[in-house]
Amino acid sequence: MVSNELDVLRGEIEKVNMQILDLLNQRGSIVQQIGKVKETQGVKRFDPVRERQLLDLIAENNEGPFETSTLQHIFKTIFKASLELQKDDNRKSLLVSRKRKPENTVINVKGELIGDGNTHFVMGPCAVESYEQVREVAKSMKEQGLTLLRGGAFKPRTSPYDFQGLGFEGLQILRKVADEFNLAVVSEILNPNDLEKALDYVDVIQIGARNMQNFDLLKAAGSVNKPVLLKRGMSATIEEFMYAAEYIISSGNDQVILCERGIRTYEKATRNTLDISAVPILKKETHLPVMVDVTHSTGRKDLLVPTAQAAIAIGTDGIMAEVHPDPAVALSDSAQQMDIEEFNEFMDKVRPNQFIHS
Repeated sequence: MVSNELDVLRGEIEKVNMQILDLLNQRGSIVQQIGKVKETQGVKRFDPVRERQLLDLIAENNEGPFETSTLQHIFKTIFKASLELQKDDNRKSLLVSRKRKPENTVINVKGELIGDGNTHFVMGPCAVESYEQVREVAKSMKEQGLTLLRGGAFKPRTSPYDFQGLGFEGLQILRKVADEFNLAVVSEILNPNDLEKALDYVDVIQIGARNMQNFDLLKAAGSVNKPVLLKRGMSATIEEFMYAAEYIISSGNDQVILCERGIRTYEKATRNTLDISAVPILKKETHLPVMVDVTHSTGRKDLLVPTAQAAIAIGTDGIMAEVHPDPAVALSDSAQQMDIEEFNEFMDKVRPNQFIHS
């Protein structure tokens, strides 16, 4: 008898649960519609005044047996989940989203197709110091069949007293050497006002970690017809990284390459912490090519090969690393740059088997 009564009550609970489930999903559908209206009107998703009104309404109409505070806690959880529904709707409309564009974006940099399923390499010195220095690195790259030459002409440094780069003189050196060996120039630009002039020298505009949320620079890069290599900020979430890319694409330039370069954590064994899982996440969530900077993410030459191998294994579209003819005398990041011999050994160990020397 007791068992039958319990079964009946449990049956009633299940029926109520299904009613609640149906009502929650009905509520969710209405919330999504509200989200679309808010987006059209430019209204923020979260409205604290409206949430307070709803919580007060619950308090005024609660007749038990639940305590009002308990019910308000439950409904606050529902409100939070509802905001996430609206957030997902907005994300679906992002230009960087794979939901918006299912096929991979492939970016042509002087004949090298970034995002074509092969692994590409961006190599060069941390900072441009002289024509001879850059030429020696470029010559070694050419012998390895590489075409993407990186080099810093403008150097944002932690200390204002450290070497800040040669500026446009450095870009001129990069262009001269690149033309000599038929390479493409990848270099960072710091100031939106320098962008137009820099277009004469660079083939790929790099936006560094410290400028990932320099929104004026992002929008300026979005207004030109040049590929942009965007590095993840040292404390940026993947979502913030994607929104930074969205600034560029929404301004008209869809030629964006994402670059994971390590994030700042409490770990001190490496310069930064390489978030290797960001590669498949970004490739799943976006249609953009994703590279990995193994130099800045580790700050250790002994970790360059294994981290590059890991990045290739997990699906990166490219590897970025620093090379200097004589790292001991480099004006920046001397400890983490490979010399020419180390560079050749690096390429022999990490180059995918399908690559054919040119």
